[in-house]
Amino acid sequence: MPSVAKEISNKGFCSTKSIYYYSLKLHVLAFHRSDHLPFPESIVIISASENDLNVHKQNWCNILNHSFFGNKIYHDSELLKDMISFSNSQILTPAKTVKTSRS
Repeated sequence: MPSVAKEISNKGFCSTKSIYYYSLKLHVLAFHRSDHLPFPESIVIISASENDLNVHKQNWCNILNHSFFGNKIYHDSELLKDMISFSNSQILTPAKTVKTSRS
């Protein structure tokens, strides 16, 4: 059993190494600064089993006039429309590539 963050850590199993582990996720919202490391604006720690999109919806989707950069999990059409219309913010995610079958 972990000695820290028992309330939110999750127990997982690594089949490759045949070991159990406890884990968390750390989410950081940071300001872009040219020629410097980003400056943290908000930090959220969640259990590893929680969906990343929920963190954004619960903590950051009402922040005004921001551009967020995230991975594909943040591409939610309804959320994107709401953020643009209510908070003038957007989430930029990588374009999903279409796999083509080889003949």
